[in-house]
Amino acid sequence: MTSVISVRFRSGSKTYYFDPKGIEVKAGQDVIVETAQGLEFARCSAGNHMVDDAQVVQPLRSLVRIATENDRRTAAYHREREKEAFDICQKKILQHHLDMKLVHVECSFDGNKILFFFTADGRVDFRELVKDLAGVFRSRIELRQIGVRDEAKMLGGLGICGRPFCCAQFMDDFVPVSIKMAKTQNLSLNPTKISGTCGRLMCCLKYEQDAYEDAIKRMPKNESFVMTPDGPGNVSDVNVLKETVNVRLDDRPETPRCYHNCEVCVLRNGKGSRDGIVIPDERPERYVEQREEEFNIPPIIAAFDMNSNAAPSEDTEKQSRRSRRRRGRGGKKPEEQSVKAEAGKTEERKEEKPSDKPHHNRRRHRGGQKNANPDAGNTAPAKPAAPQHPESGEGVRKKPRHRGGRRHNHSRSNAPKAEN
Repeated sequence: MTSVISVRFRSGSKTYYFDPKGIEVKAGQDVIVETAQGLEFARCSAGNHMVDDAQVVQPLRSLVRIATENDRRTAAYHREREKEAFDICQKKILQHHLDMKLVHVECSFDGNKILFFFTADGRVDFRELVKDLAGVFRSRIELRQIGVRDEAKMLGGLGICGRPFCCAQFMDDFVPVSIKMAKTQNLSLNPTKISGTCGRLMCCLKYEQDAYEDAIKRMPKNESFVMTPDGPGNVSDVNVLKETVNVRLDDRPETPRCYHNCEVCVLRNGKGSRDGIVIPDERPERYVEQREEEFNIPPIIAAFDMNSNAAPSEDTEKQSRRSRRRRGRGGKKPEEQSVKAEAGKTEERKEEKPSDKPHHNRRRHRGGQKNANPDAGNTAPAKPAAPQHPESGEGVRKKPRHRGGRRHNHSRSNAPKAEN
């Protein structure tokens, strides 16, 4: 076992081991370490810990010191210098008409070396470009060609899943990915759907490949001859994730039925004839999903439920029965009954109050003065008498109120006819 610290540089997410030399370093601290290119500024991703000797690449470089405030200012100065170098290199590339794409610029901690990363379709003759850059910066210039995957790792970004690139976040090395993995996982072979932002096959195809290969070994192939709880048939489709198969039964080949893998007994795996295959009389049992264990209810909630579900008293039971009977007979709800009862009480109180108005007959008087009841002690002023005819002195009879139907014109019938 060897005591090491894990260090991560700015260029990627890969971690490197360094000898702490007895210095206690915590995760997140900035450190100065010794590399093959000289001193470098890095950040500790994991503090002092023990690893196997087989995991350590010899010779193991050592930690120089924990970064100071002066070291941080020097690193910030070099970051600004890298931005300036990037713009100058872009202009020089256009002047020399080179078919290359500048990706990233890194400046060493001591400032003696500037490294330019670029991508290109083929080989590029950049000797004249190096001379121009060396004359501008007065330091050692190095141009390094990288691939599109390394470009995505340096620049970073978001994938089609909405999360940051795996290569820029946690992947140390790139894993080989092939189109066979997409076929095994029943994915669309459309390049735009299985390719990442870098234009290569997505690295996440490798994550589930082992699980798919293990499931495929336990699943029957297409066109396999199987026995199901409903009878024999041929497999038409396989769902690896759900571990189910669609089977066309011999009795009903038009409508395939879905079965779980444990409900199927394989008589012939793959295509072939049925000659010589003995069909067993016993059929597999049906698959029953196991229910998950019930959640243990805390005692406080259980006591609350017991109190709320306690047996009702006799009075409440009688009231509930009465309300149910009334509802069954078309009665009203208890709330409506209480409202009606209150309204009835108020009407009774109004009727009990003595009325100051005189009592009149229900039959409406049709003309002339109303007959006042002398026993009632009516003190109201008498209404004026009905108008009389100026010549005869008889009372003028009012026209009766029309109550519907055909209206009769009495004036025309009683008028004297004109003499011819």
